[in-house]
Order: sequence, then structure tokens, then C-alpha cells
Amino acid sequence: MKKILSVVLALILVFSFAACGKKSDSVTIAVPNDTSNEARALLLLEALGYIEVDDKAGITATIKDITSNPKNIKFTEIEAAQLPNVLKDVDYAVINGNYAIPAGLKPSDALGIEGSASPYANILVVKEGNEKNPLILALKAALESKQVQDYIKKTYPDGSVVTTIDKPTDGYDASIDYAALSGKTVSCAATPAPHAEILNNIVKDILAAKGITLKVVEYNDYVIPNKVVEDGEVDSNYFQHDPYLNDFNKEQGTHLKSISWIHCEPMGLFGGKQTTLDALK
Repeated sequence: MKKILSVVLALILVFSFAACGKKSDSVTIAVPNDTSNEARALLLLEALGYIEVDDKAGITATIKDITSNPKNIKFTEIEAAQLPNVLKDVDYAVINGNYAIPAGLKPSDALGIEGSASPYANILVVKEGNEKNPLILALKAALESKQVQDYIKKTYPDGSVVTTIDKPTDGYDASIDYAALSGKTVSCAATPAPHAEILNNIVKDILAAKGITLKVVEYNDYVIPNKVVEDGEVDSNYFQHDPYLNDFNKEQGTHLKSISWIHCEPMGLFGGKQTTLDALK
């Protein structure tokens, strides 16, 4: 009987250790599934020391380009906009700032975050050939204003949005004949936060002072805002960063161009089922 009990106890211990091992080996991190943002997420995880990514892949890296994964992390590729919604179902998720903000996630909630030198600044985009359109230049000057810079600093003191405006204007471009633009409308496609907020709360008033109407068209995805600018339905858009735009132009055959860097929304690693980084130690 003692031998049987010993065998049973040994089996219980073996199964217990196996179960514990399986649990620690099944950490799941959700990342964006579009090319540029997936690469951005992987580069953040590499900077945090959890994986290594093939240098040749650069800003087009995917999980197939991971060369070292000592933590045996399992990756789930999810549409960027849906990451806050699936956070509770995974151990961790790497989330873009513009989707983290409306979901109530702050940089202080992140377990890891991009540094201030991130090259992923959000940009004002137009179709090639429209860069010098006076209405576009008026919009550009308004977005590059000190008023916008101050609004970002005041509205997002937690660092969820960081201004990248080096030489802010007074809101206006001295080379433009604003009198000739009075009564005209310029349109801009944007995602809700913080892009549409900045446009509606600050930029609209700057342009209105010169008789220009700003029409803000809101979208909740990354595709339509580029499509409507390419098709000429909307004059400009403000929601994306250069790596995403470059990839979009390449894949879709579009002819869109960045004309100004406005702000950066640091991408962060947020905890879902895990509330600390202990599972990755």
C-alpha cells in the first residue's frame, strides 16, 4: 500500500509541475495585424528585451521575422482598433495610442511604452499635387500652431499624446491670401481621438477667424480615410503615421503624401489577464 501511495503521490507531483510549466509557457500577447503597426509593436517588445527581430525586416516586420523568443510568447494578430476590446482575453496587448485613449487606457497604465524619440508621428496627408493648395496650406499652418501645441500639452498631460511641432506658427501662413479663401471650405478625414478633437476644438476656430470653414469627417478605421482622399471626396486626412502611409501607398497603389508631422501617440504594452510583467520573467 505504501508503494502504491508513493507512486500516486509521485504522479500527482509530476502532473502538477507539468501544469505549472504549461501555464508559464503560454503567455499570449495581442499585436496589431497591419504591417506597419505590427512591426512597431514587435520593435517595442524587442526594446523591452522580450524578443529579437530580424534587422532586415525593419518597419515591415511580422511575427515570422522574430529570430529569438526565449519567453516562448504566443502572438495573436488582431485589427488595431479591436485590441482594447480583446485585452481582457489575452495576457497582454500592444495598443496604439489613438485606440488606447478612447478605451480609457493611459500611458501610466502601460507596463512598457515607446520612448519620446519614436518616429511614428501622426501626420497631415493630401493627395499628390495638392500640397500647395492655399486651403491645404491654411489647414497645415493651423495644425502647426502654438494653439494646437498648447492644447495637446494641456489636454493630455499624462503623455498619451505628445506634440512634435518644432516651430509652431501663430496659426496662419503669411504667404496665403486669406481674403481670397474667405467663404471656402476645406475638409479633413480623421479618427475621433485625439485627431478630430484637435481639429474641432482648436483648428476649426483658427480657420473660422479667416472665414474658412473646416469640415471634419470622422472614421473609425485606417482604410477609408485614405480612400476618400485618393478619390477626391475629402481634401486631406489626419490619423496615421508615415510608415503606415508608405505601406498603404505601396499596397493600394494610392498617391498620398505627408506634408506635416503634428503629434505622436506612444504605443504601449498593456496588461490584460496579467497585471504585471511577472509572467514574462
